[in-house]
Amino acid sequence: MAGKRKSHSAAFKAQVALAALKGDKTINELASQFVVHPTLIHAWKKLLLQDAHGLFDSATKNPRPPEDKTAELFEQIGRLKVELDWVKKKAATLG
Repeated sequence: MAGKRKSHSAAFKAQVALAALKGDKTINELASQFVVHPTLIHAWKKLLLQDAHGLFDSATKNPRPPEDKTAELFEQIGRLKVELDWVKKKAATLG
């Protein structure tokens, strides 16, 4: 009976792939250190090398900072507070 497959996070995969790229240890040493199969390390290293250019691609980066929506949210809070006060006042007159 086979065990359940492990699901590794992207951060873990990146850490293992970067360690493999360093070249300080062999793939087999890294496999025993991180408790993964050497084939996975080769695949993650290959994927890192193929997709590394995307980190520096200016088209994928968002040049503008995210919009500040605090003013809009405070306005909405104010409207909801007025509406809640009105509902409370009407409920008090009905009951």
